[in-house]
Amino acid sequence: MCGIVGIVNQREVAQVIYDALLVLQHRGQDSAGIVVCNENKLNLRKANGQVSDVFHTRHMRELTGTMGIGHVRYPTAGCSSSAEAQPFYVNSPYGITLAHNGNLTNVETLKSELYQSDLRHINTESDSEVLLNVFAHELQSCGSLKLTADEIFTAITETHKRIQGAYAVVAMLTGKGIVGFRDPHGIRPMVYGKRETSDGCEYMIASESVALQTSGFELIADLQPGEAVFIDISGEIHQRQCAVATELNPCIFEYVYLARPDSIIDDIYVYKARLRMGTKLAHKILRQMPKHDIDVVIPIPDTSRPSAIELAFHLGVKFREGFIKNRYIGRTFIMPGQQMRKKSVRRKLNPIDIEFKGKNVLLVDDSIVRGTTSKQIIQMAREAGAKKVYIASAAPPVRYPNVYGIDMPAANELVAFDRSEEDIAKFIGADWLIYQDLDDLIDAVQEGNRKVKGFDCSCFDGNYVTKTVGDDYLDKISTLRKDSAKDKGEEQLNVVGMDLHNNA
Repeated sequence: MCGIVGIVNQREVAQVIYDALLVLQHRGQDSAGIVVCNENKLNLRKANGQVSDVFHTRHMRELTGTMGIGHVRYPTAGCSSSAEAQPFYVNSPYGITLAHNGNLTNVETLKSELYQSDLRHINTESDSEVLLNVFAHELQSCGSLKLTADEIFTAITETHKRIQGAYAVVAMLTGKGIVGFRDPHGIRPMVYGKRETSDGCEYMIASESVALQTSGFELIADLQPGEAVFIDISGEIHQRQCAVATELNPCIFEYVYLARPDSIIDDIYVYKARLRMGTKLAHKILRQMPKHDIDVVIPIPDTSRPSAIELAFHLGVKFREGFIKNRYIGRTFIMPGQQMRKKSVRRKLNPIDIEFKGKNVLLVDDSIVRGTTSKQIIQMAREAGAKKVYIASAAPPVRYPNVYGIDMPAANELVAFDRSEEDIAKFIGADWLIYQDLDDLIDAVQEGNRKVKGFDCSCFDGNYVTKTVGDDYLDKISTLRKDSAKDKGEEQLNVVGMDLHNNA
């Protein structure tokens, strides 16, 4: 899960890209990067950290140019590394910079092909650098010095044939324009829009519609699965379907947790989808516990709030804010190691005792992944004086790893792995636990756009929509994603950081 943006403008673009990345910060807080093109010169700034930490006034002054791309990243495997901050750059052909959201599932095969057949060297462990080099090779194979839109679309068609997995891509071709394309299943989101100015029409491509809206761009549409859009340096837009077999299967976890509630993804309002999740969950609670003794419904902020509001309404129970969130602590789900996540929970949330004392409390969360955060929050509720603590998840049990760009842990580190709901409730310390049914989740999201016939629900049902994910690949990412491996990497980075500090 990352955030990407690309703009072709008639004026300086760095500030607009910066503003867009700020509202996409929820998609990644590990690193940030912006590259702009000033005639035929590229100006790049990228580093580890959040957007406001990476870009200061002195950096922004150097980012001059009328088109550019930006990226916010969180690591999809292993610990954070500044070497993998995006955008990536390759000088041949034309000078290409690229930012990517998603994950390639045949990256090892591609690395071998790139070295042995394409004679290209890969310098990092990032699949985004692999994708850039595949695209660059195909562009070099069919492109000319002038480079037409047809040649770009042909290169994207050939790129689709080689790569597998989930990918929403924005790339800048130096002095020529910006291109965006989406995988044949449309797993990761991507939208584009325009803004009319006195100087002409300006275009933006971004991960979520909120990035367009906050900068005054009008949403045109989502990129369809396999579709590509090219905006040339003069501001003219070109579009083409570049994949042969396409089927829209957006990631359902975008609607559960990843996306901002004020975004629209594939014509589905995320906020409305989350309200409907709460309605479905309330109906299930009333079926299973018609004579419930719930006194108050409290959301675990922030993503679960719409579901909790609607759930409380349909149960006829008071809704209350029981936790105050520290806005200066990032999203714990996307932190790179379990040690960091554990430290952050109590720093992030503080209970309001009066809302818990002597009450039977139903906590509502968007999902339960590892269970360790839920365990700490339930303990906090008990310490605040709750009589009973129930917990409801707006999503079904997460039983399988995600391979399409969400860094869920190894399967055996998921709390729902090989556990019944009763066992999970016991593990996290809840008096009762209820999960959303998968059919109800799908219906809650699909109601926003019945044209979307299916979703990637792989973390819930183990069905990987690309049909190219085998046991060997799952075993490999399981090793990379174990929290023990991440925490070891985190410790090594801390040691390196201490050495650099001591030697400074």
